[in-house]
Amino acid sequence: MSEHGFDTVAVHAGDAPDPTTGALDPPVVLSSAYAFDDAADAAAQFSGARFGHIYSRWRNPTVRALEAKVAALEEAEACAALASGMAAVHASLSAHLGAGDHVVAPRSLYAETARLLTGHFARFGVETSFVDATDPGQVEGALRPETRVIYAETPANPTLAVTDLSALAALAEAHGAALIVDSTFATPAHQRPLALGAHLSLHSATKALCGHGDAVGGVVSGSEARVAEVRAEGARTCGGALAPLSAMLLARGVRTLGLRTARASATALALAQRLSDDPRVARVHYPGLPSHPGHAVARRQMRGGFGALVAFEVAGGREAGERCYDAVRLVTRAVSLGDVRTLLTHAASTTHASLSETQRAAAGIGEGLMRLSVGIEDVEDLWADLDRALG
Repeated sequence: MSEHGFDTVAVHAGDAPDPTTGALDPPVVLSSAYAFDDAADAAAQFSGARFGHIYSRWRNPTVRALEAKVAALEEAEACAALASGMAAVHASLSAHLGAGDHVVAPRSLYAETARLLTGHFARFGVETSFVDATDPGQVEGALRPETRVIYAETPANPTLAVTDLSALAALAEAHGAALIVDSTFATPAHQRPLALGAHLSLHSATKALCGHGDAVGGVVSGSEARVAEVRAEGARTCGGALAPLSAMLLARGVRTLGLRTARASATALALAQRLSDDPRVARVHYPGLPSHPGHAVARRQMRGGFGALVAFEVAGGREAGERCYDAVRLVTRAVSLGDVRTLLTHAASTTHASLSETQRAAAGIGEGLMRLSVGIEDVEDLWADLDRALG
């Protein structure tokens, strides 16, 4: 559907009236196994000579409809949908790494991804170098002969640091490494990592792709060959298969992704501007602000807005941040993001509590840092709540 606009693709890609019933939405196929015509058919499907679903840990019709929709939005050959965003991260890395391999990753990174690299993969002989990935020179300086993956997260969690994906893609190409990008905060509505040279683009589909806080899933998009490896690793071998009902809910959410992100991004920019002028706020991190260090890169590689996430540091440190967190009334205190509701997180006591204060400081996460995931409420109502909480 490359000739159509984003919102049209979001509505129609992967969907077609059911040939049996005429239902407009793809049916939720709950069957765990699928019948074969005969021995020859079974052998052909297992060998790959003939396409078939076989078993829902391998493939499921409802899940495949979601995969087709996301692949179209990412302008990718293929997409693999998995049980969670972390399942997508794990499968993407596992498909590229073995004992003795090396990863270059950003210091500003989702804490569970950092734990996966320093815990799980380290136990199997994979080393990771953490650098300031906003500086391509530091990424280049960390490369080794055994580097197999350059990992990026942009905008990053929770500091909203922006990484130049084109620069990292050039390094990956020259070194023979894979560039894997977590683009959850941007969504396909604002950023297409594959078009910028990435080999895989992944999302926690639980977040903005779903948009309603009622389903958990992850998606990985890229070439047919790479995605096949990710699917085999993540779903078929490790069992991280996405449930059909979750796939249906995620696909439903994706249909309105463009509308929701446009509203949320516009509101986020307005709130970021007000917060940056407020003396009760020490610092605001938002790629749409000219004061943001990655603003020029964000303008070049993002489109249609700068995303729904705003991070701000309350003046007064951790105690002041916790007071602000406790004082909101309309905004919901929750750790997720990308919801139609506006959600607030105090990073030091929740999402990044597993890191030491020294580690948080190295990643640019102040003790008073708040991460605001902006929803679709009226901007004045949200500002009134934040203004009261800051006071």
